[in-house]
Amino acid sequence: MKSIINRVLLVVTLSSILTGVTSFKTPPPVRKIKLGFISLTDCAPLVVAKELGLFAKYGVEVELEKQASWAVIRDKILNGEIDGAHCLFSMPFSVYTGIGGKAGQEMKIAMVLNNNGQAITLSKDFCGLVGYKDVTKAAGAVKTVQGRKEVTFAMTFPGGTHDIWLRNWLAAAGINQKSVGIITIPPPQMVANMKVDNMEGYSVGEPWNGVGAAQGIGFTHISSQDIWKHHPEKALVVNSKFAATEKEELKKVMKAIIEACKWLDVMSNRTKAASWLTKPNYVNAPLQVIEARLKGSYDLGCDIGVQKYKDDYMTFYNNGIVNTPKKSYGIWFLAQFVRFSYLKTDPDYKAIADKLILNDLYEEVAKEMGVPVQPDMQAFKTTYDVPFDPNNVAAYLKTTKR
Repeated sequence: MKSIINRVLLVVTLSSILTGVTSFKTPPPVRKIKLGFISLTDCAPLVVAKELGLFAKYGVEVELEKQASWAVIRDKILNGEIDGAHCLFSMPFSVYTGIGGKAGQEMKIAMVLNNNGQAITLSKDFCGLVGYKDVTKAAGAVKTVQGRKEVTFAMTFPGGTHDIWLRNWLAAAGINQKSVGIITIPPPQMVANMKVDNMEGYSVGEPWNGVGAAQGIGFTHISSQDIWKHHPEKALVVNSKFAATEKEELKKVMKAIIEACKWLDVMSNRTKAASWLTKPNYVNAPLQVIEARLKGSYDLGCDIGVQKYKDDYMTFYNNGIVNTPKKSYGIWFLAQFVRFSYLKTDPDYKAIADKLILNDLYEEVAKEMGVPVQPDMQAFKTTYDVPFDPNNVAAYLKTTKR
């Protein structure tokens, strides 16, 4: 009898142990944060943060997803398929105002990823007619080429930064934007389209200007930093719900990217960065071209020579100057939409900038990391334009070239 009781007790004990074991809950899987990017050199902060393990260091699991075009990135951010992306700084303003999407749709700007590093490439038709930064001869060169064929230029997204650099250049050169064709082509497709004569010039980010020069289909006529030194270019743009409901996770993502930006601005690190960017899953362009332009050395093409940028090559941190998402810059891009007739009436400049730029969030992150926040809403001037005061857009629009 005693042995039977002992056996019963043993069974009960084992059952209790097993029940206890099975009652432990499996921890929920860590949510992957999905960030998109386009095959451009300035996606580097995201790539470096991933390759150096910085996202993991700050406690987030991030998956990078290459996208085909800016329109695809827009759609996926808005529908929540991705949480955010390497994105044109002016794109949220273009989308919100109905230029590049359905008006009223909100994409939030968390921080700036880089300054400088875009360019306008002209086809071989312009070789000998106009040289590097020879803006005063550009109108005559266009007319000469128009004597043989229609002249079309490509940019990457209506109201995007590349579009605005192109239109600023046309205005500076005295070329009526209505006298030429302007089409939209995704960045990685620029070179192929120039080869088959779909356009005579394009405005895009690196490395596709460098690739065009290396392949002999055209030459770098002017860089974006020649148009506006230290201009905002790409931004970390995020889904509104993600920003509102997962603020701490977003802050961790931003911290990892800021650390990556600091690492990238150590010039000796750019060789390693280029070795990652050249891979098929990232930019998929020749290493030599990516690395040279990342280091500020531009073989312009068309036997023009090499231009070496000393302090205005592509920058990612620049002692904290790069990353602050300034409302004044957003207002400037909105003013360009009016200037170039994308918008027929003035938008509510300040209200839109307040709505789309997460400056308070950035300031929190910067304070926690000891990164200086740059002053905002100050007047500034681009190379070929009149001064711009974000507090008096009307005065700017009265005097600027169209």
